[in-house]
Amino acid sequence: MYVGDILRTNSAHVVTIGSSETVNIAANLMYASNVGALVVRNTSRSVDAAVVGMFSERDVVAVIAERGTGGLAAKVAQFISPRPLVSCNSQDALTDVERLMVRHDIRHIPVIDNGRLVGVVSMRDIGFALEEAACAA
Repeated sequence: MYVGDILRTNSAHVVTIGSSETVNIAANLMYASNVGALVVRNTSRSVDAAVVGMFSERDVVAVIAERGTGGLAAKVAQFISPRPLVSCNSQDALTDVERLMVRHDIRHIPVIDNGRLVGVVSMRDIGFALEEAACAA
């Protein structure tokens, strides 16, 4: 099974945020969109803006734990990992992406084909797909 198989069966609902927006906006956007992570684009949500990272529910909790509710006014960019973006493409095998996510301790990964964001896959998506494939075999 491949990442593209998940994207075809799941709605490709990708929610993005600009790196200059606040943690408060990010938390509200995650809540309103019913997602656990946002794809962070450089400065704006424009589809042409580069993907620079992910911002998750765990990040919101970390900000509040470290800075209290005052941290909600901080910019998302302050909490994006300085390491290179961890991503995959739709042709990657699910087992390879699962290992990548475990190695980097991440639960959501952007799917980028030919420089274009085409979706997000979660560890949960991969687990369900692999379990379903095992049951069907």
